[in-house]
Amino acid sequence: MKTAKTYEIIDSFFKLDMRLKKIENLLIPNEHRNKQGSVLSYSLPSKKCRSSYSKIELANLFYILMDEKILYFDSNDSKKNRISFQEFISNNFTYKDNEGCQKIICRMSRQFSECKGFTYKIQQIKFLDEFIAVMQERKSRLESW
Repeated sequence: MKTAKTYEIIDSFFKLDMRLKKIENLLIPNEHRNKQGSVLSYSLPSKKCRSSYSKIELANLFYILMDEKILYFDSNDSKKNRISFQEFISNNFTYKDNEGCQKIICRMSRQFSECKGFTYKIQQIKFLDEFIAVMQERKSRLESW
């Protein structure tokens, strides 16, 4: 029996190709694939800046910095600026999930929309209160030097 034929029999029996594709799809998000489904590139979380913030907290931080024009990519086009920020965060940061593990950020559009929406105003105020408290503590430490 030829090797290729043996592989086909084993493959059809165990469905190895299908199982490998499922595992690959779980590990590599669609954003890292081209239109044919081939992997373009994949950055490991260790090459990204890790955050102690959750995904929504990280979105709040960058949304505030963007909205207050402290940081920007394109000051003339707010839509382009927002898209650039979302891509920048996805490409360069990880976030802390509920279990405390670092997770890759695939998309931030939903979280950025939550930052903008009136519904999430209280959540953003809470984030700002906590952030201000951290900055005030730092200021106190610096003043006591």
